[in-house]
Amino acid sequence: MDRYSFITNKKPREIVLLKGFPCIWGKCTFCDYILDNSTSEEEINEVNFKVLKNITGKYKVLEVINSGSCFELPIKTLERIKDVIKEKGIETLFLESHWCYKNKVKDMREYFEIPIIFKIGVESFDYKFRNEFLNKNAKFKTIKELKEHFDSPCIMVGIKGQSKDQIDNDINIVLNNFNHATINVFVENSSNLKRDEELINWFKEKYVFLDDDSRVEVLYNNTDFGVGD
Repeated sequence: MDRYSFITNKKPREIVLLKGFPCIWGKCTFCDYILDNSTSEEEINEVNFKVLKNITGKYKVLEVINSGSCFELPIKTLERIKDVIKEKGIETLFLESHWCYKNKVKDMREYFEIPIIFKIGVESFDYKFRNEFLNKNAKFKTIKELKEHFDSPCIMVGIKGQSKDQIDNDINIVLNNFNHATINVFVENSSNLKRDEELINWFKEKYVFLDDDSRVEVLYNNTDFGVGD
């Protein structure tokens, strides 16, 4: 498992994949990423402290991800991240959270005392597809409601059952409402959902221009950020 890497294009930054407590929701139909967690706080902190030693501060930007939300990291890990931010001169932090924690996002921003780009796994702006088909339990109704808490949506494309119109709408919303977003091309895993190769090929052809759009990071594979396995 690679837990430290750095991203050199678009928004250069260091990135760490930490271990956390189990995801508060853990019922998304497409996800087996939540298996990288533990109920042992001692084990979690041991892994995370070791990973955090890799941070150099060379880009002044750090992204911290884990198998769920940043709110599932132990307090000692959060304290160590804050220490590293001060020691290495980190000026901007990327974090990610499930919609369930929306009312705690402000507290986390205040805790770290530096600008945070808060990501959220939206997967799709189609309410029914997001919450019934993907079982995301992210029940915001408007873009305004989402932006009250979060800065950067993560969108998924290429799942059987998804349509071109849905993807067109999702990308249109992203490009017209957000300064940063991530688009994940679905990679089959241990879940029951299947990859739609025809849809993915269409997406790659139609939206090739996103590769040159500084606002959007397209992940064609789960490990394109250099962490995971």
